[in-house]
Amino acid sequence: MSRHTPGKRRDLLEIFIPYALILGVIWTPRPIQTWLWIIAAVVVVLITVFSWPGLDAVGLRRKNFLRSLWIVGAAMVAATMAVALAGHLRTLYLHGGPVWLVENYWAYAIWSFAQQFLLQCFFLVRLLRLIPRKWLAALAAAAMFSAAHIPSLVLIPATIVWGFAACLLFIRYRNLYPLAIAHAILGITIAITIPGAVDHNMRVGLGYLRFNPRYHRHHPLWMHRSPQP
Repeated sequence: MSRHTPGKRRDLLEIFIPYALILGVIWTPRPIQTWLWIIAAVVVVLITVFSWPGLDAVGLRRKNFLRSLWIVGAAMVAATMAVALAGHLRTLYLHGGPVWLVENYWAYAIWSFAQQFLLQCFFLVRLLRLIPRKWLAALAAAAMFSAAHIPSLVLIPATIVWGFAACLLFIRYRNLYPLAIAHAILGITIAITIPGAVDHNMRVGLGYLRFNPRYHRHHPLWMHRSPQP
């Protein structure tokens, strides 16, 4: 067996341990959360380095980028519709143009790429080796992604739908970049169209439960997010 085709036991461990650490980050208070975040990041990096299958396998490539760029266009259409509806309902939090968005959400754009890398390049590629049917592997990855957003009633359904679609699209095109861009667009759209009192400023886990709208205005989401996957 080559070093790029690890056994099922190793795949299971490489899924279970990082995911357990991620859930630990989500559901523990500080300062424990901070230490778990560091441990989780180190574990993911080490596993990625020692089991690196190559750029093509994880979708960090130019091939199929233009063919899959329609995903970004579809996300833009959805975002435009959501912004228009939020404007009509007077729930839109938008105090500037493109420069304002970049200044306030550049960190979330980077975080979007990191989330898509974890979802597709880390968990999905291993689930595809464990589960014969690709759509079931995609569904399993999406379920894990959605479970990491409990108990948010906004993000749970959003992430199961997006996670499943993104995994299927990754299997088809094997290119991560359009998915990461689309994730950033959709996530920022949620942040500026849904009041913070409703989605708890996009917090999850313990941060969601401890959210108090009296002390948190609807600012850009990264300003009130705890480290979380």
